[in-house]
Amino acid sequence: MKKFFGQDVYVQSAGIRSDLDVDGFAISVCEELGVELSRHRSRSFEDMEKWGDQLSSFDLVVALTPSSRAEAERLTRFYHMQLEFWPVSDPSGIGEAREDKLDAYRKSRDEIVAYLDQRWGDGAEGVGKA
Repeated sequence: MKKFFGQDVYVQSAGIRSDLDVDGFAISVCEELGVELSRHRSRSFEDMEKWGDQLSSFDLVVALTPSSRAEAERLTRFYHMQLEFWPVSDPSGIGEAREDKLDAYRKSRDEIVAYLDQRWGDGAEGVGKA
């Protein structure tokens, strides 16, 4: 989001749990678009709040998996904010060979970029396309 649409919007990424390390395949396929993830760490909603980002201060939560949607619904039920569900393919465990795995991650990445385009316009249009 920051890469494609700049710093005009405050964006944070969180999940159900914090594994701390971002998946290497995700790092690789995002680098293809000029998005640097290697220094990022995954964090949970709880971690966000501990580090000063109050969930109630956000206008929108986007969930990418059914389990994250259920957790976001539970956590945001008393807040005035939008919750959107963008069902994105789960690339984990797909493929045996490295290139097959990368293709699965590219598919998920491209699905997210398409949702960004659909939701906020053409900021990501043409990204990653030769």
